[in-house]
Amino acid sequence: MRGAVLYGPRDVRIEERAAPTIIEPTDAIIRMAATCVCGSDLWPYRSLQAITGPTPMGHEYCGIVEEIGSAVRSVKNGQFVIGSFFASDNTCPHCHAGYQTSCQRKEHVTGAQAPLLRVPLADGTLVATPGIPPDDLIPSILALSDVMGTGWFAADAANVKPGATVAVVGDGAVGLLGILSAKQMGAGRIIAMSRHPTRQQLALEFGATDIVTERGDAGVARITELTKGIGADSVLECVGTQESMMQAIHATRPGGYVGYVGVPHGVELDGRELFFAHVHLHGGPAPVRQYLPKLIELAWERRINPGRVFDLTLPLDQVAEGYRAMDERRAIKTLLRP
Repeated sequence: MRGAVLYGPRDVRIEERAAPTIIEPTDAIIRMAATCVCGSDLWPYRSLQAITGPTPMGHEYCGIVEEIGSAVRSVKNGQFVIGSFFASDNTCPHCHAGYQTSCQRKEHVTGAQAPLLRVPLADGTLVATPGIPPDDLIPSILALSDVMGTGWFAADAANVKPGATVAVVGDGAVGLLGILSAKQMGAGRIIAMSRHPTRQQLALEFGATDIVTERGDAGVARITELTKGIGADSVLECVGTQESMMQAIHATRPGGYVGYVGVPHGVELDGRELFFAHVHLHGGPAPVRQYLPKLIELAWERRINPGRVFDLTLPLDQVAEGYRAMDERRAIKTLLRP
């Protein structure tokens, strides 16, 4: 089969790869309906995260179960399924606490930018949809595999409550879906931080009430002004840089919450500054599996449409252009059809 492989900085290729097979009796093989390029894929693509040799890419997936291992019980051949970017058994103490990305048996799911994917720990990782989704619903179902679940976790970790004032740092797919999540959770005011007109428009359609174009200290000052000197109750940090993290912390009112889901790169926090900020910090790799049943219900009933973050659709053979478009911010998120 042909799949995406990253060789080095800005060098992603489509080439022949071995088709996946059942290795463990708990595995499943799914035939992909769609996959995509993630913002986190851009870190190694831009050489900001090291790789060791040619690396199969992709961790977002949905499709039809083609083969299952002898121990798999919860899904069967022919079902349409979706899963998280981390495989989990969904039975260990951490999974029961809702943190499947810290499962004691966790495995990173990789190689999804291809026609077929092996998913370990299938019983605890995969969730079947109520049926085979129509083609126009597939982008929204695919978004649940990572970016929608990550945006939801950002809002959950930031303790978004009905009527709350929420600020969202980052206007990529995760930040935009953090806005959608905060809206679903009943936020009264949602401040989106964005400099890009097309992303600003989508933010407003997802539920943002205010747009702030400033960054860093200027962005914090603007949020402080908008909130009459108080700060936001909840801030979603969806980037992962030093500037974005400090902007999130400084924009939060004393006693407020920061949910951080941007993979940190070069982020260092000053303990004394945090001590006097009186801000709650919670985040990490999103436990998408915890939220999948709820999110599938919302998407299936078309109460949310997270698939709108896909503003570029390409055949898998054009994966390199999908990466370039996101790297150059010509696209929010690229959907790939195998």
